[in-house]
Amino acid sequence: MQNVTRLCQTKNIVTVNGKFPGPRIIAREGDRLVIKVVNNVQHNVTIHWHGVRQLRSGWADGPAYITQCPIQRGQSYVYNFTITGQRGTLFWHAHISWLRVTLYGPIVILPKKGVAYPFPQPFKEVPILFGEWWKADTEKIINQALQTGGPPNISDAYTINGLPGLLYNCSAKDTFKLKVKPGKTYLLRVVNAALNDELFFSIANHNLTVVEVDAVYVKPFNTNIILITPGQTTNILLKTKHFHPNATFLMSARPYATGPASFDNSTTTGILEYHQHSNNTKKSNKFPLLKPKLPIFNDTTFATSFVKKIRSLANAKFPANVPKKVDKQFFFTVGLGLNPCPKNQTCQGPNNTKLAASVNNVSFVQPNVALLQSHYFNQSKGVYTTDFPVNPPFKFNYTGNPPNNTFVTSGTKVVVLPFNTSVELVMQDTSIISAESHPLHLHGFNFFVVGQGFGNYNSSKDPANFNFVDPAERNTVGVPSGGWVAIRFLADNPGVWFMHCHLEVHTSWGLKMVWMVNDGKGPKQKLPPPPADLPKC
Repeated sequence: MQNVTRLCQTKNIVTVNGKFPGPRIIAREGDRLVIKVVNNVQHNVTIHWHGVRQLRSGWADGPAYITQCPIQRGQSYVYNFTITGQRGTLFWHAHISWLRVTLYGPIVILPKKGVAYPFPQPFKEVPILFGEWWKADTEKIINQALQTGGPPNISDAYTINGLPGLLYNCSAKDTFKLKVKPGKTYLLRVVNAALNDELFFSIANHNLTVVEVDAVYVKPFNTNIILITPGQTTNILLKTKHFHPNATFLMSARPYATGPASFDNSTTTGILEYHQHSNNTKKSNKFPLLKPKLPIFNDTTFATSFVKKIRSLANAKFPANVPKKVDKQFFFTVGLGLNPCPKNQTCQGPNNTKLAASVNNVSFVQPNVALLQSHYFNQSKGVYTTDFPVNPPFKFNYTGNPPNNTFVTSGTKVVVLPFNTSVELVMQDTSIISAESHPLHLHGFNFFVVGQGFGNYNSSKDPANFNFVDPAERNTVGVPSGGWVAIRFLADNPGVWFMHCHLEVHTSWGLKMVWMVNDGKGPKQKLPPPPADLPKC
């Protein structure tokens, strides 16, 4: 635990090594990482290495009660995994309850020695981590919300590298400063580690070039604004002006929010400051401070056009190996729903109900032992069932008027996939409670975003427009508000893989499910036995 003061209030937060945000991990493609995590706090803890493929190392993936029991107070666990065929920016974060609010940090994967970036070598690399800050204790907030069935209290600030920035109360000194030299190229490694909010980001009067998302190179494109959902990373090149501009520039991030729920509509800022020439006597605080223009909070038009620009490099060195044939097709509705209020209680959801969320109307129930162990030792009885629905239980106008019954069902259900199954999954947003953009994250795999659109997915018309040539390859994708997204992936990684909304509040409500990938026949196609120090529940 560490005392940290923000917005004129001190609170005791969970940290790694006393640092907030947590330490940066730097590795090279092909490196093996051995990370010992010791728990000295009263909370149960796990750490997830977000976006790392974890080929045959599912024991190190980190989601609590999915691949491991949490590390209890006074216990430790060694995460041991190799980074295979990946290079770029990822991040690590806690994967239990809402602890990732302060437990997160960047993972920088450099190319193999002697291998260049497929874009100009930057003068300097800078991590830019977006976070979200509450004055109150977030564990109390979510536990209380789950009790009452109402929405949890919204955050008090967003942060850049842990600092809210000068637009917030008494935070002028808590502002991230990026000092740059004229005529240089900087690589900004941008991570959205916020809990519940997608963010727009821009730097006043500067053009940005997107070169990578989710640790996959993309065809470079220029933009002055990026959109990034929780769970996503974006590498951007910033070219500084050739001469000292005699101005200081704000970099700002604020939310993209599509649902009806209240949200933290504030703006976090950092400062881009050019190094002074010694002969220029004018003090930098006398320079005008220029602000960027950001889209309005519900600008889905901008969001859509931005996402469409993201395309794989798809060249000889960095091919886009999109699965061409499909073995199994799935259609998942993702969205909100309701649970009835328990007897003798009043609830704060609509009409005395409790808010919930689901995939194909199944609100996932976290088991009290870890699924990966149950799967590995064939002890599924009483832990999980393999009857997760491949389609919604009944058809309705998903993005139109909701059905009369909006109650969800609950269970610990999984989809079992034979090794090397080629999967096509369409995820459809629903307007139950409200249409909303949902950033879905898949553990253990990257997937290709082959199509997306608004309204209800049409299986006879829409596939004609799918992109199999250079679709974006990522680990987290926004299901458009009132729309759908189609992805493909190859289930070549044996283990138990979590898929969930990366808006933490929706995950807490049950917007999550599990893919169970069976072993293949060959020795390199099987999950090894668990490490000896795997925590016990």
